[in-house]
Amino acid sequence: MLNDPRSHGLWEKSAPAAPATTTLEADISTDVAVIGAGYTGLSTALHLGERGTGSIVLEAVEIGFGGAGRNVGLVNAGMWVMPEELITTLGDDYGNRLIDLLGDGPSIVWEIVRRYDIACEANPVGTLHAGVGHKGFAELAERARQWQTRGASVELLGKADAAAMLGTSFYEGALLDRRAGTIQPLAYARGLARAAQLRGARIFTQSPAIGLERDGSGWRIRTPRGSVLARQVVFATDAYTRHLMEDIAHEQVMLPYFNLATPPLSDNVARSILPGRQGVWDTKEVLLSFRFDAANRLVFGSVGALRNTGVSIHRDWAKRTMRMLFPQIGDVHFEHEWYGQIGMTSDNLPRFHRLDEGVYTVCGYNGRGIAPGTVFGRILASLLMGEIDERALPLPVVAPSPVTGRGLRSAFYEAGAQLVHLAEARI
Repeated sequence: MLNDPRSHGLWEKSAPAAPATTTLEADISTDVAVIGAGYTGLSTALHLGERGTGSIVLEAVEIGFGGAGRNVGLVNAGMWVMPEELITTLGDDYGNRLIDLLGDGPSIVWEIVRRYDIACEANPVGTLHAGVGHKGFAELAERARQWQTRGASVELLGKADAAAMLGTSFYEGALLDRRAGTIQPLAYARGLARAAQLRGARIFTQSPAIGLERDGSGWRIRTPRGSVLARQVVFATDAYTRHLMEDIAHEQVMLPYFNLATPPLSDNVARSILPGRQGVWDTKEVLLSFRFDAANRLVFGSVGALRNTGVSIHRDWAKRTMRMLFPQIGDVHFEHEWYGQIGMTSDNLPRFHRLDEGVYTVCGYNGRGIAPGTVFGRILASLLMGEIDERALPLPVVAPSPVTGRGLRSAFYEAGAQLVHLAEARI
């Protein structure tokens, strides 16, 4: 599955090999069963292991198969929602807790990478949120005001300063967030898995959880060839939830997102684009993102799925847009292409659910999975160990609430992205 050229693309080609795993073919027991080997699940297992508590991770396919292995690799602070709006939605208590927690999220990622020597091209040099037109720049100015009020290390850049950092004068300005940076996302997931194993976690791949029932004081999770008896269970499947607890996925509208990567650019050309190597995304509704990997490949992405008519539409749009932004590249062609799904909640904020007694999930990262997934894994470990109770969580515990018409809305996003990219060809 990870060798599908449109599933994981560049990240599969350039990531270190995954740690050794096997398929579950026995009936075993553990303190905590974690379903899903992405950032949240692996971080939960790692932080449980650091506390001396064993866990078993069940992964339906391979480590990082879902969003962890398909995303852009931007390690961002906070959520899409501006701080003041987030507080309005969640209230002062939860809102301030969540902002503080996720504002520090990238620093936790960088610290784990250092502590476990994870080879994942971690580059904590910041990100640039690029403003399209005067409206986009006004949005960035407001973001800067709100974050600076909270003491965050962010800086609003005018057109000239932004152009010097971006390598293009297309944008009106940019918001530099020094807390953030870029990472090789699949390599980071594999590194988390290796670290969790070092701390005692057992990871089983090709082992989907297909059944869940009470067994004494705990839960038995069935797989096609075995089962796990656990006192507590964490569902860390998010937008890629398939077999159990499908309400996790049903409360999210799926937004497709693709990435295309050039061959390595020459040093002269590469130095003219993002000389500081920050990762970038812009303020358009159908946004675009771009960043470099360690080999000077320019990774260029946007909303859309690389399937059916979307393959040629999005690829042609990316070539035109890249030539417009960076004419110094010359003839544009792509060496890798891939896409995945982002789960979007109704208010663009994550959810914390107690699905049953001793069964928990955090989901709905809205395109911000790397740092929040890592941080919420640590929070889940603290909760499961009894170090904190539910009243101390950064999110209220709520029941899943399925979205009406989510299938139609997801299809609308996919078709709408194609229409936008076709229209931009005529501008």
